Amino acid sequence: MPERAANAQVRNGAFSAADTGGYNGRMGFLPMDRREMEERGWDALDFAYVCGDAYVDHPSFGCAIIARLLEANGYRVGIIAQPDWRDPASIAEFGEPRLGFLVSAGNMDSLVNHYTVAKKRRHTDSYSPGGKTGLRPDRACIVYGNLIRRTFKKTPIVLGGIEASLRRLAHYDYWSDKLRRSVLLDAGADLISYGMGEKSIVAIADALAAGLSVEDLTYIPGTVYRCRSTEHTFEPVVLPSFEEMQRDKLAYARSFGLQHGNLDPFSGHALVEEYPHGVFVVQNPPAEPLTTDELDAVYALPYERSWHPRYDAAGGIPAFSEVKFSITSNRGCMGDCSFCALNFHQGRIVQARSHESILEEARAMCAEADFKGYIHDVGGPTANFRQPACRKQAAHGACPHKRCLSPEPCAQLEASHADYLALLRELRALPGVKKVFVRSGIRFDYALYDREHGREFIRELAAHHVSGQLRVAPEHISDAVLSVMGKPPRHVYDEFVAEFEAACREAGNEQYLVPYLMSSHPGSTLAEAVELAEYCRDLGYNPEQVQDFYPTPSTISTCIYYTGVDPRTMKPVYTPRSPHEKAMQRALIQYRNPRNRDLVREALHRAGREDLIGYGPKCLVRPAKRT
Repeated sequence: MPERAANAQVRNGAFSAADTGGYNGRMGFLPMDRREMEERGWDALDFAYVCGDAYVDHPSFGCAIIARLLEANGYRVGIIAQPDWRDPASIAEFGEPRLGFLVSAGNMDSLVNHYTVAKKRRHTDSYSPGGKTGLRPDRACIVYGNLIRRTFKKTPIVLGGIEASLRRLAHYDYWSDKLRRSVLLDAGADLISYGMGEKSIVAIADALAAGLSVEDLTYIPGTVYRCRSTEHTFEPVVLPSFEEMQRDKLAYARSFGLQHGNLDPFSGHALVEEYPHGVFVVQNPPAEPLTTDELDAVYALPYERSWHPRYDAAGGIPAFSEVKFSITSNRGCMGDCSFCALNFHQGRIVQARSHESILEEARAMCAEADFKGYIHDVGGPTANFRQPACRKQAAHGACPHKRCLSPEPCAQLEASHADYLALLRELRALPGVKKVFVRSGIRFDYALYDREHGREFIRELAAHHVSGQLRVAPEHISDAVLSVMGKPPRHVYDEFVAEFEAACREAGNEQYLVPYLMSSHPGSTLAEAVELAEYCRDLGYNPEQVQDFYPTPSTISTCIYYTGVDPRTMKPVYTPRSPHEKAMQRALIQYRNPRNRDLVREALHRAGREDLIGYGPKCLVRPAKRT
């Protein structure tokens, strides 16, 4: 067994903050090369962590969390950040690790990181030194996995992170416009640790350290494995085979519906997907969410809270600068928006850190030399979620076929901002803190559903936690589209706007709501796109940027985009797919841009809304000039 880190008692996912050293227990960066490894007195590693991101030792980066957690369990971990995937020697920096390789594409899917929704190459990479592009490959998990396997034929490979998590089973791939196999098979890996991964990675490490073969690790929640027989799989749900899904898109929709119904750690079953030549990919049920003590322990690990010094000459890592003075207060999201993969990755059960854990991090932040008194954010996937949606979820999980918030709030919903309000007040009162901003997404409908503290929260938000603009995400204003999105009806957003504007007036602050709007989402015909354009006109809002719907892996909306049906109901849903129609829908929202005039006129003609072409106050565009 590996030697244990001082005072660490983290075993099988059960751990407490007192065991991990806290914010004053920093131990130096984990080694990135053999010299740094030997300086620690190590002759070899237990795990080599290969990552598509630069190495930033901060809990906003998944690599840092998993590596530090393994370190707290006594394992020797080194980081191979952004290796040259064209050179096999880059993967062998530390030699062969004793227990295995851990592989992640980084904090983002590598293809989302590299390409816009129009499939154009991005010019910067915020997770690379100086924002430089080209330091990671497309499909990084697959490339890294195969690179390792070329040199280390038998060493266990465990995939993790967002890319592997959302591609853990057969999935529609927007960039190749086809169904692809589980990334486990294409990467030549042995396991996927999906979701947030803390519990599963400790269980994997302990099993390997105890001498179990990686082929025997078929029992760990939150993992995916391959096998030749499923006779020992307990009560599995058998998905359509890969070949069947290749032949029939509706089979993939049925498969995705089954996956969506088995996302809960308390009620979910193992999922079995068959591939040619007698190969099966099995997804175990998700790992249980972390308790508050366990989540506190994760954030109390001895992070250096900076990028590795080797990046100083390049100006550091841009993504870290955005989060350095922000605090993650929760994880999980009960919102279940169709276009979001959070329910597939973090789950629907909200988990929150304790006040003392957050305050301890804030005090450490105040002691940083470059802290100017401003905490840039306190939140998570959704800032104002601090508890599960209802009491049932803590013991029995989230309802598999029912949404908590939309189209109407569940009768069992217990919406409360009391704890978040108390936390924000405590943070505001800390010596050295001038302002605490809330910039993570505010779920505005949840604020309104809290009849006891919701309006109080909106008033304090407007008075203390906004800097000129508050970004919110109605996404659309057509109830038909909002229903497909899993968002509340338009009247709910309108009510929030009125409440927020009244709160700003009461506080004497001139502040504005900036709505995120999405074009070309499934359910949006040109008629709904025109409706959204009219809303922008009436609001006097001229959005400089519009998010065109991006079909990223493992979302309901992406499944609809590919199959044409909602996987939960198998009913058809209209979906704009042609680049030209998507361009027209986007142009309608930005109808004031002179470059969009021809597209706007064409869209209005196609939608039968020529009444909006002319010189009147309600018109979106003038008629084309006669030649």
